[in-house]
Amino acid sequence: MQTPRVRIQTDDFKLDAEIEALRLNDKRVGAVCSFVGTVRDRNDGASVSTLELEHYPGMTEKAIESMIDEAMARFDIYAARVVHRVGLLQPLDQIVLVAVTSAHRGESFQACEFLMDYLKTQAPFWKKEQTPEGARWVDARVSDDAALAKWGIQASNA
Repeated sequence: MQTPRVRIQTDDFKLDAEIEALRLNDKRVGAVCSFVGTVRDRNDGASVSTLELEHYPGMTEKAIESMIDEAMARFDIYAARVVHRVGLLQPLDQIVLVAVTSAHRGESFQACEFLMDYLKTQAPFWKKEQTPEGARWVDARVSDDAALAKWGIQASNA
């Protein structure tokens, strides 16, 4: 049974297990690139004690699947996986994994960066931080839109 390309979950993930499952029995793989994002304890100059992520089940997975399809069309890659956590997270908790396989590292690096840029601006997640001043929703950043623009995709999230 093939592991799904996209998983949204509250539980943590193990990088080594995700990579092993992604490249299992694919003898073409010469490169694996992965990115793991973690919850920071500061944002916009304020201390952050927790980060809570919300999403719309079904819609979020479909949007990320489309992102992976776009990466598969743009880059010479074999497989990709995105694991994104939701719920209440603490600083240093893993929040997202993007992993990509290919024959050579260049394509994997590019596809991994593309997927992260796309996730930051287009994936339907809502983030709320707890700070000493109270709860606040995290807004999109102009820099995230600029990162996506380098791939020829215009977004206006900020």
